[in-house]
Amino acid sequence: MTQDLLLNARDEVATRKRLLQVSLGRLPADRILRVGRLFESGTGTWMNDAEIVISGRRIAFVGPRGSYTGEAAEVIERPDLAAVPGFGEVHKHIESSHLTPEYEAALTIPRGCTWTCEASHEYSNVNGAHNLEFWLTARKAGSPLKIFPLPGSAVPPTAWEYGGGYFGKDEQAAFMADPMVAGLDEVMDWPAVCNADNPSHDRLWGVIEATIAARGVVEGHAAGIKDIMNINAFAAAGLASDHESWTADEAWDKITRGLFLEIRVHSMPDIVKGLLERGLSDWSQVAFATDDRSASDTLRLGGTDHNVRTAIRAGLSPEKAIQCVTINPARHMRLQAHVGMIAPGRYADIVLLSDVADLQIAEVWADGLPASKGTDYIGALPAIDWPAWARTSVHINREITAADFALHHDGDVADVALLRPFHWAPDFIRDQLPVVGGEVQRDTARNITKFAIIDRHTGAARVAKMFWLGTGPATPDTAVGCTVAHDQHNLWIVGSSDAAMAMVANRMRQTQGGWVLASGGEIRAEVHYEIGGLMTHRPAEALHADMEAFYAEANKIDWMYEPTYSPRWWAGFPERLQFATLTCAPWAWALVAPSDAIPQGFVNVQTGETHPVVW
Repeated sequence: MTQDLLLNARDEVATRKRLLQVSLGRLPADRILRVGRLFESGTGTWMNDAEIVISGRRIAFVGPRGSYTGEAAEVIERPDLAAVPGFGEVHKHIESSHLTPEYEAALTIPRGCTWTCEASHEYSNVNGAHNLEFWLTARKAGSPLKIFPLPGSAVPPTAWEYGGGYFGKDEQAAFMADPMVAGLDEVMDWPAVCNADNPSHDRLWGVIEATIAARGVVEGHAAGIKDIMNINAFAAAGLASDHESWTADEAWDKITRGLFLEIRVHSMPDIVKGLLERGLSDWSQVAFATDDRSASDTLRLGGTDHNVRTAIRAGLSPEKAIQCVTINPARHMRLQAHVGMIAPGRYADIVLLSDVADLQIAEVWADGLPASKGTDYIGALPAIDWPAWARTSVHINREITAADFALHHDGDVADVALLRPFHWAPDFIRDQLPVVGGEVQRDTARNITKFAIIDRHTGAARVAKMFWLGTGPATPDTAVGCTVAHDQHNLWIVGSSDAAMAMVANRMRQTQGGWVLASGGEIRAEVHYEIGGLMTHRPAEALHADMEAFYAEANKIDWMYEPTYSPRWWAGFPERLQFATLTCAPWAWALVAPSDAIPQGFVNVQTGETHPVVW
């Protein structure tokens, strides 16, 4: 019998030949699972008193109780439970849970998720050469979570960024030769797609071509694309989906132009209610997407199950909501032969519900075996010794000093360029700041502080710095930094003193990634993301405890705040600065790691225009 962990044609044929014999009763099954009800996700109907015949990791037969005439090593009775297919994530960055894949499985399987389409440009931008190996290692070692990687189109995110990976047509063609790869991760750089003079234009169309040639799925990212002309253009370009809709009107305009709609939980209530009010009856073009959710939030709210419950509370029937995390994403990703249904040939991934209407999960089976009871994970947890290429990713090969963050100017007052978090305006803000001893000063009274990005990929450790508005510590001699800086994932630091910023940077060199908070000349708190600077190799509960300790120290700091364009930007500890370094649409002006072409790192990522940060 094959291991049947990673898909390949030879093993798939051997597996199917065995399943055929088991389904006919010519070979014995491993077990029969009998349930009170079984949800047939393809039709949206229920079968009462059903049995599921399992051989190896797959399903060989499904039918009414007693209809299977072959033998089985054991029979498991669950007459009070309803069986639905294992949930799937159509678009998720596992990196945002900050757990390595084997611990992601332990966190998410008890919450119903047995397969994930990994939008992998986060890790790709840290270590593109090992991207596929990284995502398949846990499954190869026996983890029951099936991860289908989608290599990132945003590697690099724009033509004005560089880092740990580069994916062009040839690289994508090589990825698509692996049956575990489902397609191309979200195409985010819309200005480059639609403008032939953009330096990333040919690279992006090259990876799209390689994906189409292999009959893969080209995932989209239509943030800020709300007008009918650009929605039509987006769909015409072959970008198959969008997960960035914020309103029901936007979602309706996109789904009626043929885009597959991937709804995130923060906009789900309004979108689901709005689509129901518009009379949407066929939800086959809809799935639910977690996108980014930390381990702490998953422990508190739930995983894919939270998405389903949110949709049900918004008025969607449980059956349609379950289809949005089973058959719908499986069909969209062309994975329905393996996941998304309780049907012969599919992996025996089954969620057993004690209450369908409230989506109360009693057990989850994965690969034909019990993997969780309640929220307790009981499945395989392979011990993985992650190699040096995964553990060493903060390549800052020199000591960082306060002088690295100084901005110099002759005169008493300097004109400065300002940004604020999630600054989606077409132009930057202009202001003036005092100069003392030849260095431009912060103005905490007006919520102006200093923000920096340090290249952690090349070893050169170049520092881009400028003044930002409405974020960072007001407490003197304080700084916080993190190696999660979407999507290039350099090291960002915001601070009220250059010395504190240098302290954070140098500590990060030692910890190899995560969070560091410094204040009063001391390191006050830190959380380690020792794998790629994005994830940790330990259980979710351990990471959550560290984050709670970090928050406790961070809450002692006085944080500046002003509202900005994003509705998901809040007062207090600025954790979402992790996402404020994005450079996709609708961002225009952004701070990126310096390069020879952009020495100060301040660039309009839609046009390539640069400007001094101080003049």
